[in-house]
Amino acid sequence: MDYFYNANGDKVERTRCEIYTRVMGYYRPVTQFNNWKKSEFYTRKYFTEGKSVCNY
Repeated sequence: MDYFYNANGDKVERTRCEIYTRVMGYYRPVTQFNNWKKSEFYTRKYFTEGKSVCNY
């Protein structure tokens, strides 16, 4: 278990979770990425397919 501080400054006990992402056809934990790849992963913008900017 790890301890974190919430917005109120209270110490909270939480279980660390592992984030996986699909890379080149297989899933890989983000913790194994190099610093550049982690930065790229966390700055990605996600979209919902089917919504469009242009309405023709």
